[in-house]
Amino acid sequence: MRDSGPLNEAHGTTFRIVTLPFIVFTAIWGSTWIVIRGQLGAVPPQWSVAYRFTIAAAAMALIAVAKGDGLRLGRGGLRAAVFLGFTQFCINFNAVYLAERHITSGVVATVFALLLIPSSLMGWAFLGQRPTQRFAWSSLVAVAGIALLFVHELRAHAASTRQIVSGIGITLIGMIGASIANVVQARPEIRRFPLFPLLAWSMAAGAAIDALFALAFAGPPAFDPRPAYWAGLLYLALAASVLTFSLYYPVVRRIGPAKAAYSSVLVPIIAMGFSTWLEDYRWTWLTVAGAVLALGGMAAALSRSRSSVPAPDAA
Repeated sequence: MRDSGPLNEAHGTTFRIVTLPFIVFTAIWGSTWIVIRGQLGAVPPQWSVAYRFTIAAAAMALIAVAKGDGLRLGRGGLRAAVFLGFTQFCINFNAVYLAERHITSGVVATVFALLLIPSSLMGWAFLGQRPTQRFAWSSLVAVAGIALLFVHELRAHAASTRQIVSGIGITLIGMIGASIANVVQARPEIRRFPLFPLLAWSMAAGAAIDALFALAFAGPPAFDPRPAYWAGLLYLALAASVLTFSLYYPVVRRIGPAKAAYSSVLVPIIAMGFSTWLEDYRWTWLTVAGAVLALGGMAAALSRSRSSVPAPDAA
């Protein structure tokens, strides 16, 4: 009888360092879209983003110090952190928050599932990572699905066409910001910096830029006294920013970003479920077809994908 101890131990290790973290960050990212909806109200979205990453940066810095990494990055690391803070934690997240003022959180999440497309195109342009023909055709299927969701929104809210166009347009801007950050993160000269100090400084830089952006476009800081607002803010800062990014990037480094990017297919399914439950999102044959094409196309594009550009979800 063959000893299965080493095999079971290997499976247990894989579950602990890959499967379990994958389940956790995918589930959390799937829920964040509806939590962001609750942040919209007395506090302008720009200030909510600034508060979120101020808290997240402080927590990430504590983790970096506790792990013994410290916070020293050098001049090159700080430059990279500022750039990532601007693209990932300013452009990306401000766009998501602002888009949810115009369209439902589930639709924003589904459109954002296409993040891997611009990331891969930029990876081809700047990293020489050419996407496969399978990826190109599958991406077209996914885009067709998003187009069907767009058509449904126009039909269902004919009087709000401008709102819908604005919401999807803002979401696409956020995708571009996230895509640029993904390509920069994939460059060897950036990957050599320790993860947690880089994330801490990136979030800190993002929070500072977010505050300047909020001051310029939303006026002085505003506060919401509701406990629900602050509970949501802490969830987004600690669980959906610190915990998820801390789990996501080690998984990427172990199994590769192509497999880790399957989260971008699963997250919209969770988000659309929350939107159906809490936002009274109405499913029709058009929305079902659109969601199936969008998510199926992305699943097909990601399978056997060799892209090395990570694609974490925005929220």
